[in-house]
Amino acid sequence: MYKGNVYQGKALVIEDELIIGRLFIEVLASEGFDVDFAPNGKVAVEKVNKTDYQICLSDIKLPGMNGIDFYHYLEMEHPELLARVILTTGDTRSPAIREFLNSGEKNFIPKPVLPSDLIRKVKEVMHPKSGSATAEA
Repeated sequence: MYKGNVYQGKALVIEDELIIGRLFIEVLASEGFDVDFAPNGKVAVEKVNKTDYQICLSDIKLPGMNGIDFYHYLEMEHPELLARVILTTGDTRSPAIREFLNSGEKNFIPKPVLPSDLIRKVKEVMHPKSGSATAEA
């Protein structure tokens, strides 16, 4: 499950592209997380309502309930998790996505994502120095 690192708890990867999802799962598992997977926001909501996650990594552009809608759901139902949500997308030119990412403090990492960049962002989110999230949009 994880390779020699201290157990970090449960993580949720929300990604509709299976290859990218597998990469995210492998990276998080290598950092000590027990990782669950959801292909869209609707499945993610079901999982979040049943499991206490230490971190969530969510694509923004998802079929059905997208990452923005999932984030808004968390604002209402699980606000304690918001600081530990990392959002990702390759579509940083979309005005709606840019507006969302720039509204408030959100953790964001653009695609394509290098495993080393994802690890760095996960560590930043799990162990914040200043206690605030950052957006890189």
